[in-house]
Amino acid sequence: MSKPQEPQRPLFPFGNPFRALSPKGSRLPQSLVNTLNDFEESLAGRLKSLEPKVAGDVLSLSWLELAMRSLCDTHYGIKNLISTLDLPVCDWEEKWVDVYLDISVKLLDICIIFSSELSRLNQGRLFVQCGLHNLESHSPKQCDRARSFLGGWRKQTTSRNPKIDSCCSLLDGLMASLDLPKVKNSAKGKVLMRAMYGVKVQTIFVCSVFHAALSGSTRKLVEINVADSFPWAASFSNLRTSVNDGVRSCLASGRTITCKELEVVDANVMKLYPMIQDGVDAGEDVCFNETVAQASKSLETLSQALELLTICVDGFFQIVLSGRDALLCNLRADSKASHQKVRANVGRLAI
Repeated sequence: MSKPQEPQRPLFPFGNPFRALSPKGSRLPQSLVNTLNDFEESLAGRLKSLEPKVAGDVLSLSWLELAMRSLCDTHYGIKNLISTLDLPVCDWEEKWVDVYLDISVKLLDICIIFSSELSRLNQGRLFVQCGLHNLESHSPKQCDRARSFLGGWRKQTTSRNPKIDSCCSLLDGLMASLDLPKVKNSAKGKVLMRAMYGVKVQTIFVCSVFHAALSGSTRKLVEINVADSFPWAASFSNLRTSVNDGVRSCLASGRTITCKELEVVDANVMKLYPMIQDGVDAGEDVCFNETVAQASKSLETLSQALELLTICVDGFFQIVLSGRDALLCNLRADSKASHQKVRANVGRLAI
């Protein structure tokens, strides 16, 4: 007996974004088409620039910084697009506002989680820094202290931040938001929703790679399929394939420390630790001194990478927070103006 055929999967598992954007018989004014094209072409360029030249480079703090900077630029871009559209908040449909506020609070929570993990990694970096500092004196007592600090690094790298797991439900919520609200009788609204779709796709993708890099798990890497009608679809598809394949390949090798800068520091610490354990004469052993120098150099690279990435994550947090605050302030102002208008009308009727 033949098996019944499975129903064909929809092209857009989270809803068709074009149903809201291009209803039958509608045409956008050319000025709005130009505004949208400029935004989408810029998005395509940013996505293309994120493609790693080497597959393994994606699991590095430097690539994550590049991705977060690109994401900040995209969110600045949507902010400028909204200004160009000159679409008053009072004209925003309630469902648009609800979707925006829901997305923004999830992004703020994700930023807090990422910042927490970066702070934890920085604490581990301080263990190594203190350990190397104590080795400068070459005294047995200081070597014992150095061994204790390097042991702290080893414990830190083998532990896990439970907050990272909280990202999973947040990412699921962001994926669900890809289903665009329907837009009726608003050309500017159609442009806004289409542009917002691109913002959400890049945001979800970057956050999913962040989660993979910081957790060492690929279970939340996203496979969003974007329709060819979007000018940035090819750039995103190429980026998604190269990055996701690179992440899966690296993590499949069994790496316990995912980010490249951390891995280099750990390799030097693992080489240095037994030397201290065996009581090496630090003043005479050439191999020991070379290892200390390599550890110091790799630690400096890690320090810079952590600092820059932390600044980028904090910057993205501020962009999302300021946009959310601006929308809420405008909503309150519109509500107050409407209330005053109603009171004025009632006053005129009473005369």
